[in-house]
Amino acid sequence: MNRVPLEGKVLNENARVAAELRERFRQHQVFVLNIISSPGSGKTTLLERTLESWPQTQRVAVLTGDIQTENDADRLKRYGFPVKQITTGGTCHLDARMIEKHISEWDLERLDLLIIENVGNLVCPSSYDLGEAAKIVLLSVTEGEDKPLKYPSIFFKSELLVLTKTDLLPYVPFDVPAAVTNARRVHPAMEIVRVSCLTGNGMREWLTWLEHRKGAFLTELAQSVAEVG
Repeated sequence: MNRVPLEGKVLNENARVAAELRERFRQHQVFVLNIISSPGSGKTTLLERTLESWPQTQRVAVLTGDIQTENDADRLKRYGFPVKQITTGGTCHLDARMIEKHISEWDLERLDLLIIENVGNLVCPSSYDLGEAAKIVLLSVTEGEDKPLKYPSIFFKSELLVLTKTDLLPYVPFDVPAAVTNARRVHPAMEIVRVSCLTGNGMREWLTWLEHRKGAFLTELAQSVAEVG
């Protein structure tokens, strides 16, 4: 008798739930981002700067994942938008069931954008679809420019690379052209923005990308509806 490996069963179940989530998000026209990086790359700080730039009328919510503590959620709640912490208790990634559970009390009709901040890890999160419209990977200049080659899966699956902490470039031996070349060796069509959350440099480019990508998502939805009709 053939046996399906446990990991395969888990991923198949996750894919099923993620597909259901994706359809729900599409029905409610909610654009969903899955932000992934290694620990300390600046995901939460980027979200802080993003949320503080938006008026309270912005229809956005955030799910933030960590192995322990609600520190990141506490930081993000200060900006007045719906935020929930997902504490995994040891699991090194978020999965679709966690997303399904934690959005259960939110009215998706009241949201246009859901941002998921994944657990700090470049390996495990790449295998778990969360029903998102797009993955984004962060790479800080305090890391190695060879990260895209060491962890190709997440760079291949991400539409955008955000190079963070660029204000530190004068003080660290980080080769930006090499990092860009390595990322595009893995994913030739990858878009790249450079950001410093400290100085604000690059934030306009990041926010512009976000708006354009959300607009493309809505256009794709409208076209699919028209084709069905």
